[in-house]
Amino acid sequence: MKSSLFTALLLFLSVTFSFAQTTSIQVTPPLTEGTPRSTGMSAERLARIDSMAIEALRDDKVPGIVALVARDGKIIYHKTFGFADAERTRPLRKDDIFRIASQSKAITSTAVMMLWEQGKFQLDDPISEYIPEFADAQVLDTFNEEDSTYTTIPANKPITIRHLITHTSGIGYGIIDGDPRMRKIYQKAGIVDLFTLENITIEENIKKLAALPLHHHPGEKFTYSEGLDVLGYFVEVISGQPFDDYLREHIFNPLQMDDTWFYLPEQKEGRLVQVQQKNEDGEWIPYTGTEYYDASYPIKGAKTFFSGGAGLSSTAEDYAKFLQMYLNGGEYGGVRLLSRTTVNLIMANQVGDLLEGEPTDYGLAFGLTNMDGFRNGEYGSPGTFDWGGYFNTQYWAEPDEQLIGIIMKQTRGDTGDETGWKFRVLARQAVDD
Repeated sequence: MKSSLFTALLLFLSVTFSFAQTTSIQVTPPLTEGTPRSTGMSAERLARIDSMAIEALRDDKVPGIVALVARDGKIIYHKTFGFADAERTRPLRKDDIFRIASQSKAITSTAVMMLWEQGKFQLDDPISEYIPEFADAQVLDTFNEEDSTYTTIPANKPITIRHLITHTSGIGYGIIDGDPRMRKIYQKAGIVDLFTLENITIEENIKKLAALPLHHHPGEKFTYSEGLDVLGYFVEVISGQPFDDYLREHIFNPLQMDDTWFYLPEQKEGRLVQVQQKNEDGEWIPYTGTEYYDASYPIKGAKTFFSGGAGLSSTAEDYAKFLQMYLNGGEYGGVRLLSRTTVNLIMANQVGDLLEGEPTDYGLAFGLTNMDGFRNGEYGSPGTFDWGGYFNTQYWAEPDEQLIGIIMKQTRGDTGDETGWKFRVLARQAVDD
């Protein structure tokens, strides 16, 4: 009997301590609607965002916009402009769902840091300790344009978890890589760079990726990469859960992000906004993708590939909840995902002077406005954190002002759209306290 009770206690403790999120002494209310005046914002000045959006639609720079501003935990601006489809049959709604692409990266980084807080690994551990295929990493030396063969030299140090989370590992990004040699190498190897309808898992993809050459020795440069896809699989290895299940249980459910998914439930499919591009006549048409990926991935296909770097879809309000958790120091609605001390670590420059001269540094999840960015005038105060997505979505959050801005669009190609930087300026100029 005592043995059974002891076993039951051990089981209870193992389940209890397996949760990455915990109840918190600090309890901030979930995001709710408020008025501009109640948070020290000018409604008259916020209306300048309306004018900007209307002008962008009138000039055919974008087909539709959802914009959200929150301050002090209150949503004080949340409006829609334009249409969700190229046929102009459905006006955009506030709860419409967008492919957020690289906005997935901060969520994956958060999952990694939640596991780090449990003492599962150290940030400077070689990734090969957990994914052995990354042992003996090689750096690209020579490349033959005729047949895409290449030679390599051994990397002078192992790839670490910190390298992967800060885009300093040397891993490339295939079809969107800036180096055409890497694009060819990845395509020849059959690497999935963004998302796929095929029946493939992140484990299979990452193990193939591990055999390919690096741009440079780990830690020596900042090269935007598929490192967060590697870390999505790493989360599976460390947690013992499928990546999508881990995010649902430990991030999305606690933050009440009910509309954030890799693949949308059937009842949510009708809210997915169409990706659009312009044809040769300058008309908006549906964008279906390329030979390398299909833009219908959130609702079609095998639904087995969970890209930590680009695979999620979400709403403006859902993503605002995620950013508010960071502004709260890691807590939301009485649930703690991260310690305030860990948030401080995430918000510290982790890449040294590798981005010297740029308006932003990079931490363990976000781009971080530095003094150059502050002086630029368009990036916010130092410590403002931000990023965006491949299909023209942008977000930022400014701790000094407790201010969040999210602007969602779904377009491909250069149309002269300037709403991203303009929205940032117009939201900040509405501060009136």
